[in-house]
Amino acid sequence: MSVYNHKNVEAKWQKTWAENDQYKTNTLDNSKPNYYTLEMFPYPSGKIHMGHVRNYSIGDVVARFKKMEGYNVLHPMGWDSFGLPAENAAIKHGIHPHKWTMENIEDMKGQLKLLGLSYDWDREVATSTPEYYKFTQEIFLKFLEHGLAYKKKSFVNWCPSCETVLANEQVVQGQCERCDSVVIKKDLEQWYFKTTHYAEELLQDLNTLDGWPDKVKLMQKNWIGKSTGAEIVFDIDGTDRSMTVFTTRPDTVHGVTYMVLAPEHDLVKDLVAGTEYEADVEKFVAKMHTMTEIERTSTDVEKEGMFIGKYVVNPLTGEKAPIWIANYVLADYGTGAIMAVPAHDERDREFAEKYNLEILPVIDEENKMINSGEFNGMDASEAFNKIIEKIEEMKIGKKTVNYRLRDWLLSRQRYWGCPIPVVYCDDCGVVPEKKENLPVLLPTDVEFTGKGESPLTTSKEFMTTACPCCGKPARREVDTMDTFVDSSWYFLRYIDPKNTENIFDSEVVNKWMPVDQYIGGVEHAIMHLLYSRFFVKAFNDMGLVDFKEPFKNLLTQGMVLKEGTKMSKSKGNVVSPLEIIEEFGADTARLFVLFAAPPERDLDWSEQGVEGCYRFLNRVYRLVDELADIAKDDCTIGELTKEDKAMRYTIHATLKKVTEDLSEKFGFNTAISALMELINEMYKYKELDNRNNAVIKEGIETIVTILAPFTPHMGEELWTMIGKEGSVFDISWPKYDETALVKDEVEVVVQVNGKVRGKLTVGANVSREEMESLAMADEKIKALVDGKTVIKVIAVPKKLVNIVVK
Repeated sequence: MSVYNHKNVEAKWQKTWAENDQYKTNTLDNSKPNYYTLEMFPYPSGKIHMGHVRNYSIGDVVARFKKMEGYNVLHPMGWDSFGLPAENAAIKHGIHPHKWTMENIEDMKGQLKLLGLSYDWDREVATSTPEYYKFTQEIFLKFLEHGLAYKKKSFVNWCPSCETVLANEQVVQGQCERCDSVVIKKDLEQWYFKTTHYAEELLQDLNTLDGWPDKVKLMQKNWIGKSTGAEIVFDIDGTDRSMTVFTTRPDTVHGVTYMVLAPEHDLVKDLVAGTEYEADVEKFVAKMHTMTEIERTSTDVEKEGMFIGKYVVNPLTGEKAPIWIANYVLADYGTGAIMAVPAHDERDREFAEKYNLEILPVIDEENKMINSGEFNGMDASEAFNKIIEKIEEMKIGKKTVNYRLRDWLLSRQRYWGCPIPVVYCDDCGVVPEKKENLPVLLPTDVEFTGKGESPLTTSKEFMTTACPCCGKPARREVDTMDTFVDSSWYFLRYIDPKNTENIFDSEVVNKWMPVDQYIGGVEHAIMHLLYSRFFVKAFNDMGLVDFKEPFKNLLTQGMVLKEGTKMSKSKGNVVSPLEIIEEFGADTARLFVLFAAPPERDLDWSEQGVEGCYRFLNRVYRLVDELADIAKDDCTIGELTKEDKAMRYTIHATLKKVTEDLSEKFGFNTAISALMELINEMYKYKELDNRNNAVIKEGIETIVTILAPFTPHMGEELWTMIGKEGSVFDISWPKYDETALVKDEVEVVVQVNGKVRGKLTVGANVSREEMESLAMADEKIKALVDGKTVIKVIAVPKKLVNIVVK
């Protein structure tokens, strides 16, 4: 009997797959239905981790199963290869980011191939290559042309450690999501994408995403943050200026006792200029820039503010209200100004009590309006609409909707990112580069200083160019794009990766999109997933695509933990996939991460679990090796014994279970568990003297076929061992036999007064009357009911008999 040598088997089949272009996809083939499965592509850090193994193993099972189901499967892989680590490596080790990145890509690609993943490597993309970022730049120009890209000066999130601007989505609890440094505010001119243009569509279309986890949809809904209310204009007393506030409670406008501007609000400087308040306000604003948004808006942080010497006039009451600036109002939410109603808002009340400001209630305990002039006595919900009607009639405001979602700040003061294709001309202003001049290439003659200014400023050759409009000397934009821009459209490029003329062929893309199954971490819910949806909606409006959502179904897999905590170098609890592959094989690693927990849950690493999976695969190998000659024979089933029928039932019940688990709910763990039970039953059955070789053959072929998507190397090896030609992945997924799932006999439970007292084996089609008779005739049951009065007997066919006595 041969021994399973995972190293030889896996090397052999990886070589065979590569030589035969086993996983190459023809996207123009119309003979089969299309199925696009995709895992989020990785940043090429140099080494894969167990999270990669889990993510990509899940996607690979889906891809292989769908191929065997008869689909034309697209399953590509590439690299999200722009980013800060490459630039930091350049600063630290003196190696150019491109060289560092490409070396890491080759290393990681080799590691992924060791896992036996069914990728079409001919479709590989790397976002940092000119062939790719040429089209990222073209997309930017299209956004600019359609009014979806613009530049403005504003206070932005600044990470002092990474020395670059961060989008709101990249700030987590006031800290940089990459390095955990405290984020501060800086007043800079930056490029933005107009994500707010699609706020309502992004929100409403969440309702169409039935294949997405509810938690991800809720996270996006909360991030978009729709609120309905009114904008109201308050004139500033003694000036020709006014301020607009957004409020979700227009019914409380009569209770306004002060107004608050965000310290960064454009009005603040103008209102205090040349006054006694100017110096103190400047100090206060500077202090606010050292506080994070979380600190400023936290209910636990003391409210701080300052009166700036001006008043507004309440348009509905004519009363004056002082204008303050305060830490708890943010410039980029709503209008950056609020009307404060301390009687009906907790934050406003805390502030008013601290600074001895008036508190005027306008709604009583019965939700009726008070101190509100003509609206007194109304229910507050009625007053909400009536007051909006009033301000619209007075032309001092309107009903409106506000969103928490902000426009996407995409400028980065880094080198290793996609150059922004615009130039600055003294005569023409901001000028987009011509399409025929793309890509605007990253220069190689730069200095990596680690300072806050973009390294591109150190390249004279890059900085100096000609204006595409007038031809006079001009300066290039030196900021690069946020790397999330690159990953917001890569799934479209995979479909048409060799196209040198266009971003993609719309006709081909429309045939394959949206992605049927997308797989990745929930941590991307409000960045990558939201940005990708924004891109697709913009492309749809531009006529580039005919769909509005990028991902039909989404699976967010859990993390891989060790002893309950996330694996990390700092904790010293990292498990190397390469070491596991070396010792136990890729198929064992795959099987463990698929079996140890449902895919959406966190998985706790277990050495014993890995060893158990390795033993199981060896057991499968020995079983097939022992019975291979029988599996090669032509056998006819003939007359079936009770044992044969029981074995066939297990075979087809397992086939049905695995098929349903892979088709409907990605129950990889329960599918593998069923396979393990089938192996146990096959070991018992083969020892029977009267075993049926045709049943053996059927069982072995079924095992090999349905195990293959989980452990592809072993699947191919066992397929060959039982005399089959070609790849196991080129055959059709087997169909279970319904007749084999019909049992001749069933086991029924016998209860006395609702308590289980015994079991009976009866014919599958036995009548209720026969079930009752058999139960009453059972010796054990007879002893229990002897001398008692039988009140009634309840029989449920194929399930139970309950005898009620007293």
